[in-house]
Amino acid sequence: MSQILVVEDQKRLSASLRRGLEEEGYVVATAATGEDGYYLATTQGCDVIVLDLNLPGRDGLQILADLRAHGFGKPVLILTSRDTVEDRVTGLDAGADDYLIKPFAFAELLARLRTLLRRNVSDRELFLRADTLEMDLLAHRVVRNGVELELGKREFELLEYLLRHKNQTVTRDMLGREVWKEPDGMWTNVIEVCVNSLRKKVELPGERQLIHTVRGVGYALRDQ
Repeated sequence: MSQILVVEDQKRLSASLRRGLEEEGYVVATAATGEDGYYLATTQGCDVIVLDLNLPGRDGLQILADLRAHGFGKPVLILTSRDTVEDRVTGLDAGADDYLIKPFAFAELLARLRTLLRRNVSDRELFLRADTLEMDLLAHRVVRNGVELELGKREFELLEYLLRHKNQTVTRDMLGREVWKEPDGMWTNVIEVCVNSLRKKVELPGERQLIHTVRGVGYALRDQ
């Protein structure tokens, strides 16, 4: 389920966008200032940002430039009333992926977001592997040595995160923020239960152990 961050200070428009996007099945977070948007983008993550330019404090262009300077690679769609060619060029040069002028048709916004999300998926690695374990992100399928594993949604997300950080130690805080997306300290027992459940499905008899507990820190998926 794709996650969209809407950074828009007009309360009515922000609420309308959130309601419409949620009705389309997206998970939506909103921010009314550039500072709040920057914080959410860098701490909670998202798949695409819808960014207004005329924001209190630092404007959208500065927030966008700061995000790109710090390695934020997700798509950003600028949503603004600034409609000159120079404005569009400035926005795109600052790192925006698309530019939509207010007022706009919601159907067009949805179409542009779908395009950005498809592009984002195509840029990612769609097949993840470790030893005899293979994950197909498009088909939402996990196989271990030819045996298909039946994983729940959270187990799948947890395994994807571990595979993307293969042979690295990930802390419980990292899993809480990036997979559970919950406030600090709310996830410890839940993570342990989910990891144990995932282990029972992934660690097949006769196969190398992949998921290891790093005592006092977190977990590591290792294939070497």
